[in-house]
Amino acid sequence: MADKTILIVGTYDTKNDELDFIAGKIRALGGGTLTLDVSVLGDPAEPTDISKHEVAEAGGSSIEEAIASGSEHVAMNTMSKGACVLSQKLCEEGRIDGVIILGGTMGTDLALDVCQGLPLGLPKYVVSTVSFSALIPSERLSPDIQMILWAGGLYGLNAICRSSLAQAAGAVLGAARAAEPTGTDKPLIGITSLGTSCLKYIKFLKPALEQRGYDVAVFHAMGMGGMAFEQIAAQKGFACVFDFAGCELGNLMAGSVVNAGKDRHRAAGRAGIPQLVAPGCMDLIDFAGWQEIPERFRDRPLHIHNKLVTNTIYNAAERREIARELNRRIGESDAPTHLFIPGGGIEEWDRPDGDCHDPEGLDAFLSELRATVAKGVSVSDTDLHINDPEFSDLALEVFDAWVAQGIVPAAQRAGNVQ
Repeated sequence: MADKTILIVGTYDTKNDELDFIAGKIRALGGGTLTLDVSVLGDPAEPTDISKHEVAEAGGSSIEEAIASGSEHVAMNTMSKGACVLSQKLCEEGRIDGVIILGGTMGTDLALDVCQGLPLGLPKYVVSTVSFSALIPSERLSPDIQMILWAGGLYGLNAICRSSLAQAAGAVLGAARAAEPTGTDKPLIGITSLGTSCLKYIKFLKPALEQRGYDVAVFHAMGMGGMAFEQIAAQKGFACVFDFAGCELGNLMAGSVVNAGKDRHRAAGRAGIPQLVAPGCMDLIDFAGWQEIPERFRDRPLHIHNKLVTNTIYNAAERREIARELNRRIGESDAPTHLFIPGGGIEEWDRPDGDCHDPEGLDAFLSELRATVAKGVSVSDTDLHINDPEFSDLALEVFDAWVAQGIVPAAQRAGNVQ
């Protein structure tokens, strides 16, 4: 008897051989399979467990209507809706332990929708001819998605793509067997940050919160990390957040690829999650190390962080605009929100001996931040630098007060109860 069951999704009219190859590998390794066909025009060589007609019906339409639309985009949107509904139902019923989806651009578009609708912790593997491509924006990716490049796999089986497909089959089954529940008996705190060379508060906050009995997840605010943070917040996955690294918002406004999508700084508030906010690194623009620095930024100081990331700074007018936008977004919150304004600086490189030291620019940013605080947002305005241990102590004082007031659920400390 199979120990884990993997849902296999794809267009069985055009990729029957490849999908059957994956299924055969999973079964040979002792796993079970459920097959789901998202074809429109053709039919599989053998019936699948879930037919294309069932998928279209779950998507609120029919195969006949999809074909009659005359648009592959409309047709695949129908199949995507149906595949999302059915995969979520299978997951809720405990009938699947992982999913693997195969495709080119059409199949990948559908795969991204399906994976976003499935819970964190369920293994999700997408084998795609466009894996890791610039075609795929970060906001389309679920926090724990896994992608494998389907090299040489556009049409038919061959020695190259068999290797990729075999590894993908083993990976999804192995992940299903090794997966641990994402739930915890401790309230979960989400923190955004960068590495400790730039932002150091996680070295103080994480152990202090763990000592208070909380589970703590730290998200790297370099696009994908912020996207994952927002998605988990949208699912009400946190008891409270310390959103202290806001550089992805400025990157979005500057047109940098290093962003977390258009809704950064909104999910926690919309989900009713109490949020502590600080403007860590909101003076920095992050560029991919491979890209040419746009001409309008070339006269500004550069900080080469590594071969992947190069930073420069915003001018005063840009900083004021970012400050206003941050306040607009956190001001939309439906939950208690507290803004910290660290007058001594907002990242390590803005200190007097740092590559990005710009006291006039910092003053412009902080002045605008103070002037545009939204009604209902409480504020701590301090002369501390964001990396000072005392700044973390100040944040913890507000957090502890929220716990005492019942705004944040209390957790069990080691050795006693709050």
